[in-house]
Amino acid sequence: MLSSVLIANRGEIARRIIRTARELGVRTVAVYSEADAQAPFVMEADMAILIGPAAARESYLVPEKIIAAARQAGAEAIHPGYGFLSENADFAQAVIDAGLVWIGPPPSAIRAMGLKDAAKKVMIAAGVPTTPGYLGEDQSPERLAAEAAAIGFPVLIKAVAGGGGKGMRKVDQAADFAALLASCQREAAASFGDDRVLLEKYVTRPRHIEVQVFGDSQGQVVHLFERDCSLQRRHQKVIEEAPAPGMDEATRAAVCDAAVKAAKAVGYVGAGTVEFIADASEGLRADRIWFMEMNTRLQVEHPVTEMVTGQDLVEWQLRVASGEPLPLAQEEIVLDGWAMEARLYAENPATGFLPSTGPLVHFRLPEGDVRIDSAVEEGGAVTPFYDPMIAKLIAHGVDREDAAARLAEACGLVEVWPVKTNAAFLARCAGHPDFVDGDVDTGFIEARLEELTARAVSDAPALAAIGHRLEAFMDADHPKADPWASAPSRLLGFRMNAPRAAMDLPMAVDGKPVPLRVALVGEGDDWSWDITVEEGRALDDVEVLPSVFGDDPLYVFEGGEVREFDFRPQVGAAHVAASDGAILSPMPGKIVSVAVEAGQTVVKGQTLLTLEAMKMEHALAAPFDGVVAELSATAGGQVSEGVVLAKLEPVH
Repeated sequence: MLSSVLIANRGEIARRIIRTARELGVRTVAVYSEADAQAPFVMEADMAILIGPAAARESYLVPEKIIAAARQAGAEAIHPGYGFLSENADFAQAVIDAGLVWIGPPPSAIRAMGLKDAAKKVMIAAGVPTTPGYLGEDQSPERLAAEAAAIGFPVLIKAVAGGGGKGMRKVDQAADFAALLASCQREAAASFGDDRVLLEKYVTRPRHIEVQVFGDSQGQVVHLFERDCSLQRRHQKVIEEAPAPGMDEATRAAVCDAAVKAAKAVGYVGAGTVEFIADASEGLRADRIWFMEMNTRLQVEHPVTEMVTGQDLVEWQLRVASGEPLPLAQEEIVLDGWAMEARLYAENPATGFLPSTGPLVHFRLPEGDVRIDSAVEEGGAVTPFYDPMIAKLIAHGVDREDAAARLAEACGLVEVWPVKTNAAFLARCAGHPDFVDGDVDTGFIEARLEELTARAVSDAPALAAIGHRLEAFMDADHPKADPWASAPSRLLGFRMNAPRAAMDLPMAVDGKPVPLRVALVGEGDDWSWDITVEEGRALDDVEVLPSVFGDDPLYVFEGGEVREFDFRPQVGAAHVAASDGAILSPMPGKIVSVAVEAGQTVVKGQTLLTLEAMKMEHALAAPFDGVVAELSATAGGQVSEGVVLAKLEPVH
């Protein structure tokens, strides 16, 4: 077994590797940027070395700094995790050339599978079925447009060096091709340093099926069954599960055998995932499932495979890298139950899933029988420098319905503030009747987006907040006294033995003023509260929930969402509304393009400019029909959160 390993990554995956390494007695070394100096993974490693500023291109993406840190720490091996340099063949070779153990596949395998066009050619030669498309060297816009037309719309533009859903655009009609090609190439160049693309036929009812494979240095390759990653938003995985719903044994055998064949074709060693796209219009059939790409690393969603097989894939990686054979033969690997994983992101579904940054003043994840792989802790912060995924919630059940119920419940118990998360969105996805029934494809979320992102309508948060406020109102002066005995004297203007006495209290919910009237009803010691809000709607059964925290204002959690209740007198709005025409930067980032000019007339929904932040491009659109009255944004400029980038005036 290896004696020590440097982890060339951060966050959740770094903590995950440290956990298994510690169980095996392997010493761990973390590398970190200035932004991660106080991060949990830095504190948990046996040793940690600073490698540069916050920007990944100056720290986590600099091979020389990683290798120098390994030498400084006396590490025997380097584990790349996922993302960053994990699929960089040159880095893998540099690690080997430095006399260190590379915990991953051979550089030759990474190169063979790293470029989507070359990988498809290798698969065709190996007899693995591939999706129809264009893999040519001619990258001129004219040739690509012609090939797209020949394939037939819709088509998918994919960055040759892409991965993780980046550098990918769906084109529905010829008129949109040029603009989407330029956007895809720009993102590919920024993310991978390579703007080349390939084209594929877009499958109208696609399912994303992937197979976990593992090889050792003795030439053995096995699979650990399939995962279904079809629940996606903009090509980013949201919920993953194992096994795949609707997969019969014959189809499973065909797909898993194809994955093993693909791995053997490139001399694969270590953990890898062979991804397939399935046309699910007639259910899952082996003749309608095609090779898409191979990820030559451990996947974000590897925990669902661990849960249904009972295996620790990081332990397998460390053992294989130590020269040991695979821990199990193919016939010894069995499926047990069902597992699902949800990716908890620091993002706000109410604003089009824009990333959310800031301090984690309140951070509570569910406890119990769900597995939590978290990148952060309460008291930490989410910065704008890295991917917005802050945790993974993994549930295991006896069957798919059981796993979905456990996952939905766990997502609903997430409490995070003031950073916004997608917890409620995840809970609705996992609990949606169509999802539970297995009626899932990659268009599932888009077809139900409004339903899945709508704020929950419930009286529970209001009841909890008002109950908390009234309790404090009554016994603030006499915390040890009976609050009910002093209640009448504390409510100025109330009279005992009157049929009804009431007063109005200030209240704002999520920044919006909401009328609140509190009445005391009854006589003598026999009285109770009568509470009315929002134009006469009565609330009953006031109680204080444990998820309430704070004083003024109060924050109440329910179903993964947080509601803010402020009982202080309202003195006016503290933000600029979209109706004012001000286009604000939603987060720190870089302006990559400006699509309009001052004085130009625009329509509602038209893209005004594109902001790059947290490794993604975000289009800022016109909130109404109007004229660009002011434009301060310039391409290439860095902006802070809340800066006015443009201002629109409505067309009269």
